[in-house]
Amino acid sequence: MIGAGLTGLTTVYLLKRRGVDVKVVEKERRTGGQIQTQHKNQYTYETGPTTGSVSTPEVAELMRDLATASEGACLLETAPDAAKRRLIWKGDRFRELPSGLWGAVTTPLFRFSDKLHILGEPWRKRGYDPDESVGALAARRLGQSFVDYAVDPFVSGVYAGHPYQLVTRYALPKLYALERDYGSFVRGAIAKAKQPKSERDRLATKKVFSAKGGLSHITDAEAAYVGEQNIVLGANEVTVCPAHEGRWATAFTDADGQIRRIESRWVVTTCGAYSLPGLLPFVDREQMSAIATLTYAPVMEVNVGMGDTFGGDYLAFGGLVPTKEQRQVLGILFPSACFTGRAPEGGALFSFFLGGVKHPELLDKTDEEISALVEQELHQMLKFPLQAHPDFIHISRHRRAIPQYGIDSGRRFEAVARIERENPGLIVAGNLRDGIGMGHRITQATNISNHIINNKE
Repeated sequence: MIGAGLTGLTTVYLLKRRGVDVKVVEKERRTGGQIQTQHKNQYTYETGPTTGSVSTPEVAELMRDLATASEGACLLETAPDAAKRRLIWKGDRFRELPSGLWGAVTTPLFRFSDKLHILGEPWRKRGYDPDESVGALAARRLGQSFVDYAVDPFVSGVYAGHPYQLVTRYALPKLYALERDYGSFVRGAIAKAKQPKSERDRLATKKVFSAKGGLSHITDAEAAYVGEQNIVLGANEVTVCPAHEGRWATAFTDADGQIRRIESRWVVTTCGAYSLPGLLPFVDREQMSAIATLTYAPVMEVNVGMGDTFGGDYLAFGGLVPTKEQRQVLGILFPSACFTGRAPEGGALFSFFLGGVKHPELLDKTDEEISALVEQELHQMLKFPLQAHPDFIHISRHRRAIPQYGIDSGRRFEAVARIERENPGLIVAGNLRDGIGMGHRITQATNISNHIINNKE
């Protein structure tokens, strides 16, 4: 396994649980990849992914299994129903995003003409462009103001991307399938809701989750089970090449400067697309180009601890900011409203997100400039009084944070499939395919571990 992030650790954890010998090679001197929980005074915050969704049965099954394997050290925590509220900034304040048809036709977020447009969605003609963007599809079926004040901030919150640059069938395949299979979002949603579900299907509650004490408890529990003797940290100059008799050789320089080599029947890579040319030097240059040119959105995450909420209402998942509102913040999450122990009693924790494909230049601002910007938005957007000041501000910069599933995605997926087909035993995984969320990572890891188990020699 190349990479000790969520995908890699989940894969080897599941394999070891089924009796397979595993080894992990990681360039950083810690496990967890982008997942990293921090603690400061009475605050607990994330500097990478903040939450996941129980979007597939595999997520619930993993967390249930980890609770047993870690003897309760890793426990699933889901957000309360009260924190389901999603807010959208319009004008001078956050407004609640409607969750149903009635809310959609009464909200001030959308134009009256588009509310009528939404009511007519079930009878609108099906689209025919397989590469239609998320923005174009939503505008055609729901209206432009729906794109501006629902789809655009949603895409910023998930992909830190642009709705007219992400291709629906790659970025939001379930949404694309509703129109393709049923001719309508509404009719498709109704039909899907009526389909019988097995007990296992019902494990996918769609609830927002973390782990008690932070997401690092998940990867820490996996790493502990796999065992430090099976994980190499601080590896440099890692390369994977075919060896003899269908085996693979992974060569690297360890943290002590020693050159090492591991032979195995299977090799799984989970690192970023930009790392693959050096990691897999034997792959045809044209095939590799289709993968390595993947665009990533840069994201800055700024955690802010407030010891006093001054009576403010912050019981929500968080608020997103549409591009049309021309603010520098993509969104603000309210982790302390969703999970226990994230802030002291009477206080609150906020996670500001900046940058993305729309404002990559913000990542080049100094810490002082970012702190000043965030404090300004605390007063203007979250309505804290001028005398209120944060207990702390922590800034995390991620230059290659979120892959953008754009028009080139099909070519990338085909290249990955061809490389794996031509090189049995090599699996190219990670968020360059199969989705970007934590649920996607866990599901991909489960599928990979099952594939290896089912094809053991």
